[in-house]
Amino acid sequence: MKTINRILIANRGEIACRVVRTVREMGLRSVAVYSEADAGAPHVRQADDAVCIGPPPVSDSYLNIGRIIAAARKTGADAIHPGYGFLSENDAFANACADAGIIFIGPSADAIVLMGNKAAAKRRMAAANVSCIPGYEDEDQSDNRLIAEGERVGFPLMVKAAAGGGGRGMRLVETAADLPTAIERARSEAVNAFGSGELILERAVAGPRHVEIQILADRHGNVVHLGERDCSVQRRHQKVIEESPCPVMTPDLRQRMGKAAIDVAAAIDYVGAGTVEFLLDAERNFYFLEMNTRLQVEHPVTELVTGLDLVAWQIRVAQGEALAIGQADVGMRGHAIEARLYAEDPAQDFLPATGTIDMWRPPSGAGIRVDDGIASGLDVSAYYDAMVAKIVAHGPTRDIARRRLVRALKDTVLFGPTVNKAFLIQCLEHDVFCAGDATTSFIGDTPDHSGAADDDGGQKTRLRNAAVASVLRYVYDCRASLAAAVTCSGDLAQWSSGYVPVVRYAYQVDGETITMAVRPLGKDRFDVVADQTALRIGIERWTDEAATVVVDGNRLDIRFKALERARLWLSAEGEDGLYQNRLVVMASREDEVGGGRVAAPMHGVVRDVCVGTGDTVQKGQRLVILEAMKMQHEITASVSGMVESVHTAVGAQVASDDHLMTILEHTEPDGGTSPAD
Repeated sequence: MKTINRILIANRGEIACRVVRTVREMGLRSVAVYSEADAGAPHVRQADDAVCIGPPPVSDSYLNIGRIIAAARKTGADAIHPGYGFLSENDAFANACADAGIIFIGPSADAIVLMGNKAAAKRRMAAANVSCIPGYEDEDQSDNRLIAEGERVGFPLMVKAAAGGGGRGMRLVETAADLPTAIERARSEAVNAFGSGELILERAVAGPRHVEIQILADRHGNVVHLGERDCSVQRRHQKVIEESPCPVMTPDLRQRMGKAAIDVAAAIDYVGAGTVEFLLDAERNFYFLEMNTRLQVEHPVTELVTGLDLVAWQIRVAQGEALAIGQADVGMRGHAIEARLYAEDPAQDFLPATGTIDMWRPPSGAGIRVDDGIASGLDVSAYYDAMVAKIVAHGPTRDIARRRLVRALKDTVLFGPTVNKAFLIQCLEHDVFCAGDATTSFIGDTPDHSGAADDDGGQKTRLRNAAVASVLRYVYDCRASLAAAVTCSGDLAQWSSGYVPVVRYAYQVDGETITMAVRPLGKDRFDVVADQTALRIGIERWTDEAATVVVDGNRLDIRFKALERARLWLSAEGEDGLYQNRLVVMASREDEVGGGRVAAPMHGVVRDVCVGTGDTVQKGQRLVILEAMKMQHEITASVSGMVESVHTAVGAQVASDDHLMTILEHTEPDGGTSPAD
């Protein structure tokens, strides 16, 4: 095996940046590839070389094998690291690398094929006496056979795409009546995501934990496991929070699960880093779920507790080195927890969000690690996955790691697209998670996904933050006026002994309008009346994006970003908000348009238009299926009526707020809405 000197990273975002970091530390050279949408991305700037491989759609860039191989040849890359997602588990890509004389930093194509198909993997593992979940994974994929096998397996059950992962093509089915629709939707999503509609059925395990074992294997027959990760906190079968060790793990259970994972790797002659995933039930029985033949998103928690660099070991194994560690050398030090920061709105059923990042400031501190690939001024695009960063905390105990992570999230600033930060904090502070009792049903059992407090304390916080936003906006505008030499100069810019102005603001916060009156008292001191609540606010420190304010004697460190058209982002104690003065800016287009206008909630591709012009629809009826960030989303009617016009078609690329169709709302003769509404 030849020595690796230059590595092309066939990926983007945080994982590309993370691989570049290790490549640099090993004294090697790195090559980035990028789509036209990522021309200014951090991974492009951080690499030693970079090649544009096409337009934004992944089929024309990050999934285009020919263009990636050509980029490797052009730059003289000895090896390609695929990261995760995209081509990381694509056997054709692994073979193309071999045909081009380029080292693929991953397992063999045969191992990828076998473990990339859940049906084939389960059949092989059953033959190797690895415990599997009862279900159906045979070749007959007719609806009648799947329905019959579903009734045999029993309900509730899981319908899963045999190919791929990440929760796509997966449905939980509670009753036999729901199975045909679940099969249809899962197959459609699987075809769009993976190019294969093959499905498997599995009995749903009640309240399990999702526990996975990290393994490393070399070409000399050595295999070790690096302990476990608990990945039970999930939404839509996508992991949200991961930790190591698992809170309920015992030495005996770890030994048995670790041995099972090593047996899985040995059964397929696996080479490289891989993860064997299990479901762990309440009685501590574990069942093989699948094997991911690549690096995992959550690998940082394993690195923090073991002290090993998994990417470095991937590279060493790929160039033929033997593992320098045995099982007895693997130790687990302390506890690590990772939170995935997604561009999505938990309050809107985790709807993906897109848009420009107005400001990105990652946290720092003892035990904190941040893997990211974003920057202020860049766009979060609908073309790619919704995860924008990973915030990870390590500590000597689970509770210290948890508290460090909560603080780090509160210090994290991402202004622009809606993100799930408040929801992550809510999860980490929930009594069930604190006790280490979270299972895969944790998020589903937590009805409020907004991350916001609804008690009196929450209302006071909202009023306080709106008042602070008003003061910061006032000072910002005053200083901007000074810079333009429009008003007076020096310390008197905010105050006049002859006339004390009152400036009024009105913000929309959680569906309610909060009105405020700001009266300057002197330099950096203000009285604010917010919805009849009086507050005294002082500014102790001020920079262009940060301030220390004192509200009624309580000190707050604030991050903010003032924008055009009376808009200001504010982050205080983990609470983020965009404040736009409604007295200055007219109501948005959404406020002006009636309920009959159906608009795209995000950028994406139209996969199905379910109704046509002249059709009668009921409130809540499915109108359009939109695919964005690798997931399919239903757009439903907000009113009952007749479809007056349709402005989109299957395959169309749409942007957020694009007009998809218009519904002429049914009304009664007196002008009221019909009973159906």
